[in-house]
Amino acid sequence: MKLASCTLKGRTGHEAGRALLEALYREETGLPLPAIAAGEWGKPGFVDSDWHFSISHTKMHAFCVLARENVAIDAEELSRHMNLKLAEKILSPMEKAQFDAAADKTKALLTFWVLKEAAAKLSGRGLHGYPNNTAFSLDDTRVREMDGCVVAILTEGETYAV
Repeated sequence: MKLASCTLKGRTGHEAGRALLEALYREETGLPLPAIAAGEWGKPGFVDSDWHFSISHTKMHAFCVLARENVAIDAEELSRHMNLKLAEKILSPMEKAQFDAAADKTKALLTFWVLKEAAAKLSGRGLHGYPNNTAFSLDDTRVREMDGCVVAILTEGETYAV
Protein backbone atom coordinates (compact mmCIF):
# COMPACT_ATOMS: atom_id res chain seq x y z
CA MET A 1 0.00 0.00 0.00
CA LYS A 2 1.26 3.45 -0.92
CA LEU A 3 0.12 6.70 0.70
CA ALA A 4 0.78 10.27 -0.40
CA SER A 5 -0.36 13.71 0.70
CA CYS A 6 0.05 17.29 -0.40
CA THR A 7 -1.22 20.78 0.28
CA LEU A 8 -3.79 22.10 -2.17
CA LYS A 9 -1.74 25.17 -3.20
CA GLY A 10 -4.58 26.83 -5.10
CA ARG A 11 -5.92 23.59 -6.58
CA THR A 12 -9.23 21.98 -5.73
CA GLY A 13 -9.15 18.88 -3.57
CA HIS A 14 -10.17 16.87 -6.62
CA GLU A 15 -7.30 18.24 -8.71
CA ALA A 16 -4.71 17.66 -5.99
CA GLY A 17 -6.01 14.17 -5.21
CA ARG A 18 -5.99 13.19 -8.86
CA ALA A 19 -2.39 14.43 -9.23
CA LEU A 20 -1.38 12.31 -6.22
CA LEU A 21 -3.13 9.28 -7.69
CA GLU A 22 -1.44 9.72 -11.06
CA ALA A 23 2.00 10.02 -9.41
CA LEU A 24 1.46 6.98 -7.15
CA TYR A 25 0.18 4.83 -10.00
CA ARG A 26 3.07 5.72 -12.28
CA GLU A 27 5.57 5.15 -9.44
CA GLU A 28 4.14 1.69 -8.67
CA THR A 29 3.41 0.43 -12.18
CA GLY A 30 5.47 2.54 -14.56
CA LEU A 31 2.26 3.05 -16.54
CA PRO A 32 -0.01 6.03 -17.15
CA LEU A 33 -3.15 6.30 -15.09
CA PRO A 34 -5.88 3.99 -16.47
CA ALA A 35 -9.46 5.05 -17.04
CA ILE A 36 -11.59 5.53 -13.94
CA ALA A 37 -15.31 4.80 -13.72
CA ALA A 38 -17.92 4.85 -10.97
CA GLY A 39 -19.13 1.52 -9.64
CA GLU A 40 -22.72 0.52 -8.92
CA TRP A 41 -22.97 2.78 -5.85
CA GLY A 42 -20.76 5.55 -7.21
CA LYS A 43 -17.39 4.47 -5.81
CA PRO A 44 -14.65 5.31 -8.34
CA GLY A 45 -12.29 2.61 -9.49
CA PHE A 46 -9.96 1.72 -12.32
CA VAL A 47 -11.59 0.19 -15.40
CA ASP A 48 -8.69 -2.08 -16.43
CA SER A 49 -6.32 -2.46 -13.49
CA ASP A 50 -6.02 -4.72 -10.46
CA TRP A 51 -5.07 -1.70 -8.34
CA HIS A 52 -7.49 0.10 -6.00
CA PHE A 53 -7.39 3.67 -4.72
CA SER A 54 -9.10 6.14 -2.47
CA ILE A 55 -8.78 9.91 -2.21
CA SER A 56 -9.76 12.31 0.56
CA HIS A 57 -9.28 16.03 0.88
CA THR A 58 -9.75 18.72 3.46
CA LYS A 59 -9.73 22.50 3.07
CA MET A 60 -5.93 22.50 2.95
CA HIS A 61 -4.71 18.97 2.10
CA ALA A 62 -5.28 16.04 -0.23
CA PHE A 63 -4.52 12.40 0.55
CA CYS A 64 -4.38 9.37 -1.72
CA VAL A 65 -3.85 5.69 -1.03
CA LEU A 66 -3.12 3.05 -3.70
CA ALA A 67 -3.25 -0.67 -2.94
CA ARG A 68 -3.69 -4.13 -4.46
CA GLU A 69 -6.87 -4.59 -2.38
CA ASN A 70 -10.01 -2.57 -1.83
CA VAL A 71 -8.95 0.43 0.25
CA ALA A 72 -10.50 3.61 1.62
CA ILE A 73 -9.12 6.77 3.19
CA ASP A 74 -10.68 9.69 5.00
CA ALA A 75 -9.06 12.76 6.53
CA GLU A 76 -10.12 15.76 8.60
CA GLU A 77 -8.11 18.77 9.75
CA LEU A 78 -7.36 18.62 13.48
CA SER A 79 -8.31 22.30 13.61
CA ARG A 80 -11.81 21.62 12.24
CA HIS A 81 -14.58 22.81 14.53
CA MET A 82 -16.88 19.94 15.46
CA ASN A 83 -20.24 20.20 17.16
CA LEU A 84 -19.64 17.77 20.02
CA LYS A 85 -23.39 17.10 20.27
CA LEU A 86 -22.95 15.09 17.07
CA ALA A 87 -21.42 12.35 19.26
CA GLU A 88 -24.89 11.51 20.59
CA LYS A 89 -26.10 10.67 17.08
CA ILE A 90 -23.14 9.03 15.37
CA LEU A 91 -21.38 7.03 18.09
CA SER A 92 -22.30 3.53 19.22
CA PRO A 93 -22.55 3.04 23.02
CA MET A 94 -19.02 1.58 23.09
CA GLU A 95 -17.63 4.53 21.11
CA LYS A 96 -19.59 7.03 23.19
CA ALA A 97 -18.01 5.67 26.39
CA GLN A 98 -14.55 6.23 24.89
CA PHE A 99 -15.55 9.70 23.72
CA ASP A 100 -16.84 10.62 27.20
CA ALA A 101 -13.54 9.51 28.76
CA ALA A 102 -11.34 11.29 26.21
CA ALA A 103 -9.37 14.33 27.31
CA ASP A 104 -9.59 15.91 23.83
CA LYS A 105 -13.20 15.51 22.76
CA THR A 106 -12.73 17.19 19.38
CA LYS A 107 -9.87 14.89 18.41
CA ALA A 108 -11.86 11.89 19.65
CA LEU A 109 -14.88 12.81 17.55
CA LEU A 110 -12.69 13.49 14.50
CA THR A 111 -11.03 10.09 14.97
CA PHE A 112 -14.34 8.28 15.05
CA TRP A 113 -15.60 10.33 12.12
CA VAL A 114 -12.69 9.48 9.78
CA LEU A 115 -13.03 5.80 10.66
CA LYS A 116 -16.75 5.87 9.90
CA GLU A 117 -16.26 7.77 6.64
CA ALA A 118 -13.48 5.42 5.53
CA ALA A 119 -15.71 2.42 6.33
CA ALA A 120 -18.52 3.94 4.25
CA LYS A 121 -16.12 4.54 1.36
CA LEU A 122 -14.74 1.01 1.63
CA SER A 123 -18.22 -0.47 1.31
CA GLY A 124 -18.80 1.68 -1.75
CA ARG A 125 -22.28 2.58 -0.49
CA GLY A 126 -21.51 5.79 1.41
CA LEU A 127 -23.11 6.97 4.63
CA HIS A 128 -26.80 6.38 5.19
CA GLY A 129 -28.47 7.80 8.27
CA TYR A 130 -26.43 8.03 11.42
CA PRO A 131 -23.39 5.72 11.35
CA ASN A 132 -23.81 4.55 14.95
CA ASN A 133 -23.58 0.80 14.42
CA THR A 134 -19.79 0.60 14.45
CA ALA A 135 -17.34 -0.60 17.07
CA PHE A 136 -14.26 1.54 16.52
CA SER A 137 -11.64 2.38 19.12
CA LEU A 138 -9.77 5.63 19.72
CA ASP A 139 -6.49 3.70 19.70
CA ASP A 140 -7.18 2.13 16.29
CA THR A 141 -3.83 1.62 14.56
CA ARG A 142 -5.39 2.45 11.18
CA VAL A 143 -5.61 6.10 12.25
CA ARG A 144 -2.63 8.43 12.11
CA GLU A 145 -1.86 12.12 12.24
CA MET A 146 -0.43 13.59 9.05
CA ASP A 147 0.05 17.21 8.03
CA GLY A 148 -2.18 18.47 10.85
CA CYS A 149 -4.94 16.02 9.96
CA VAL A 150 -6.44 12.85 11.39
CA VAL A 151 -6.28 10.18 8.66
CA ALA A 152 -7.90 6.72 8.62
CA ILE A 153 -7.07 4.00 6.09
CA LEU A 154 -9.16 0.83 5.95
CA THR A 155 -8.75 -2.20 3.72
CA GLU A 156 -11.06 -4.98 2.60
CA GLY A 157 -11.88 -7.72 5.08
CA GLU A 158 -11.59 -5.58 8.20
CA THR A 159 -14.66 -5.61 10.39
CA TYR A 160 -16.21 -2.47 11.77
CA ALA A 161 -19.90 -3.11 12.37
CA VAL A 162 -21.31 -4.16 15.74
